Amino acid sequence: MSFTRTLCSLAAMAALALPVMAADDHKGHDHSGTGAHAGHDDKARHGGVVSVVKDVNYELVVKPDAVALYISDHGKPVDLKGASARLTLLSVTDKSEVTLAPMGDRLEAKGAFKPAAGTKALASVTLAGQSATPVRFTLK
Repeated sequence: MSFTRTLCSLAAMAALALPVMAADDHKGHDHSGTGAHAGHDDKARHGGVVSVVKDVNYELVVKPDAVALYISDHGKPVDLKGASARLTLLSVTDKSEVTLAPMGDRLEAKGAFKPAAGTKALASVTLAGQSATPVRFTLK
């Protein structure tokens, strides 16, 4: 086997191992929802669907007249001052886009929505001073 081929094989193995090593950075704290670091779970607290991205919980609630996005980190609501989100809802027959703005403990938009099971949602969430985070959901 040539040196270049061996080097490429080693690089590929290292790249595959990185996600495994990165996933092991949670030593020393509990994600079960019962310990000192409770709240890091995927349970809906507002009747919506939850997606966890980079240890932050995003709960999307879609009703016929409003869409709300709740954001929490280890069970504590995230400060939404200066935050916004762009949400795209995709179903078999419909596509809608809306901008969500802070409204108390959530990002929200009023309008006419079709919260059908199986609808895909993609949110681009921007918190103050941070770059946008993509978050994906499938409505149930």
